[in-house]
Amino acid sequence: MKGALEKAAEDTSAQTGRNRQKGAPSSHTAPATGTTWAQGRPRVSAAALGIPLAYAVVTMFGIWWIDIRPAAVAAGLGDIARLLERMVPPTTGPVPALLTLTLETLWIAVAGTGLATLASVFLAAAASRHFTGPRAVQWLAHSVIIVTRSVPTLIFAILFVRIFGLGPLAGALAIAFHSIGMIGKMMADVFEEQAPGPREAVASAGANRMQNFVSTTLTRALPAITSLVIYRLDINVRASAVLGLVGAGGIGVALQTAIGSLNYRRAAGIILVIVVLLLVLELIAYLMQRAVSEHADEHTQSQLFAAGPGLATPIWNRRRALRASGTAAAACLFLFSLSQLSINPSRLGQAWSNTTALLSGFIPPIFTQDILLGIFESVVMAFTATFFGVVFGLVIAVLSTRHLVRFAPLSLALRGLIVFVRGIPDIVYALIFVAALGLGPFAGFLALSISCTALASKFFTDSLQNVDPAPLRALEATGAGRIQVFVSGVWPQFVPSFIGNSLFTSDLALRESAVLGIVGAGGIGFLLDESVATLHYQQTAGILIGLIVVVVALESVARWARRKVI
Repeated sequence: MKGALEKAAEDTSAQTGRNRQKGAPSSHTAPATGTTWAQGRPRVSAAALGIPLAYAVVTMFGIWWIDIRPAAVAAGLGDIARLLERMVPPTTGPVPALLTLTLETLWIAVAGTGLATLASVFLAAAASRHFTGPRAVQWLAHSVIIVTRSVPTLIFAILFVRIFGLGPLAGALAIAFHSIGMIGKMMADVFEEQAPGPREAVASAGANRMQNFVSTTLTRALPAITSLVIYRLDINVRASAVLGLVGAGGIGVALQTAIGSLNYRRAAGIILVIVVLLLVLELIAYLMQRAVSEHADEHTQSQLFAAGPGLATPIWNRRRALRASGTAAAACLFLFSLSQLSINPSRLGQAWSNTTALLSGFIPPIFTQDILLGIFESVVMAFTATFFGVVFGLVIAVLSTRHLVRFAPLSLALRGLIVFVRGIPDIVYALIFVAALGLGPFAGFLALSISCTALASKFFTDSLQNVDPAPLRALEATGAGRIQVFVSGVWPQFVPSFIGNSLFTSDLALRESAVLGIVGAGGIGFLLDESVATLHYQQTAGILIGLIVVVVALESVARWARRKVI
């Protein structure tokens, strides 16, 4: 029976796995979601065995370091339950004030995303391997993208609050600088994936570098860029919802005030407002992504010029009119959001001197034992939480798809739960666990575990849904059972995305673990916040350099793993 199953899968592999649609803007804009069966069954490589083993080893150490014991977890659950009882029934306090802060959160996210998009176009063009200008410019663009991606949003917010003072301007700039790292990298990947024919043809006609880029590369990348920006806006709304914890504006100000005054009912009401806001925006983002996707409908054709004698006359059909009006509306929304950032001219006048003082204080950076210990604790928290999140996320993903368990109510319930859990920012979980369990890495580990579980389950569910169905049908035709089909047909296709998405989850968990210490949940965040507050900028520089090195090292491992496994 086993030989028949393997032969059926191998016979089917040569004719399957071609031209599958992907929901991400490009193959590099999201974690891997599958592999083509036409390339054969994935080989068992050193990465496929070594990476899970490394996670397991780090997790065993993390369990000892964080002191994760069943008794402590059980006692912690009791404390959390008592805290949740104090949060019921939720209240919101003065509604007009809360509504103002909620709108301020939206303006911060929109303004920051817009600024990042404008800057990323130039950075991505320079960082692309097709860039023909000076190598120094390309290297500088790469460096900016890497550094901004390595520093978490909340850390940028702390620095910009020091430069521009309290308020939404610091929050919008923090969102913008961190978003450049993701948008710039993914946009550069989109540019690099384009076929060189149109670019070479326009260059041979005598167009200069800018004309060539705008008329070929940028115009062809617009649909993918639009989807990417919408996706990033969804992330930025989540981030901006908690920037008020460090004085960078938004609804996080009200949350910090409520928790600081032990008004847990109002804190619960504010958390619910944040969740509802994020869920609504996630739905809007999903609908917008479907609207701008050129491949949302297999019968849809993207056509600018009509076939016939009037080749030079653009078609102003309903689709093009909607896109043009949508672009104009987005531009107006961006400009309006900039006007809502409470820009203080006097603070802007002091910004340069504040920035100079801040940057000059970074030299020389200081690396102390406390810094190394804090970064080490953040890494241990992130990897341990990732291990538990990946395990639980895999179970949820398997139960949410039809490969093994075919019970629609369970699938819908699990997906709804994950959407709700993802709607709560990580640092909010950390605040709750710190209030219930006290300071320390245990609270941070629990917060990251919940976040990693929700994130991994979403990635794994998408990957399992996108596996090539042809080999599965071939296996079923031989009389294979559901478990046999999963082991021989689904799992080999799923392994590459499992490795890639697990590493991506670790990357996000590491960045979050670096800031959870701001609320007392372990890691380097507390030391970082303290160094900025006490103007000890040399220590701040040492912490930031350490975080950049760790993040870049993790990304290098992820790239190596994808080359070996995917």
